[in-house]
Amino acid sequence: MTTKSVDFYFDFGSPAAYLAYTQLPHLCADTGAALVWKPMLLGGVFQATGNRSPAEVPAKRPYMNADLKRFAARYGVPFRHNPNFPINTLLLMRGATGLQMREPERFRAYVDAIYHAMWVEPQNLNDAATVGAVLQAAGFDAARLLALANDQEVKDRLKANTEEAVQRGIFGAPTMFVGDQMFWGQDRLDFVREALA
Repeated sequence: MTTKSVDFYFDFGSPAAYLAYTQLPHLCADTGAALVWKPMLLGGVFQATGNRSPAEVPAKRPYMNADLKRFAARYGVPFRHNPNFPINTLLLMRGATGLQMREPERFRAYVDAIYHAMWVEPQNLNDAATVGAVLQAAGFDAARLLALANDQEVKDRLKANTEEAVQRGIFGAPTMFVGDQMFWGQDRLDFVREALA
């Protein structure tokens, strides 16, 4: 018997990926599927595919901001636009990758803390001291985590995850896979649920 799973490619810098993150654990629990977290570097995906953030398209930005708020209300989850956006997520995504590799039991607590500081109570995560304070408050040793994020194997894994994403046809975040079926955007979660059924 094959176990059902959802591959979830994400980057903390995507507000749509944040909204998907608030829903996917429940969706997977409801359908008996495993949630496979796939940290990637969205900037690398954009560079490889010629895509860019909707926030960089002046006519699209106000609509996207309103739409994100609509979905947050529908899901019943908090969401505030981060005034420091865009945020360079390289270090943050390396931290996620490093914990996934070396301390998987702490991975989810890290993801929760970073998403909270990014899109719930927005902080300037471009600032290393702010990131350190967020991590300390969440019970992490910030210096130790920084060392982990700078480990060459961790850097290589994040790069490999990002290259894998591009090879699978990903051009943005969030992107979910159920088998070979790809679903882009947190507004496609109904299709993810149907694919799992």
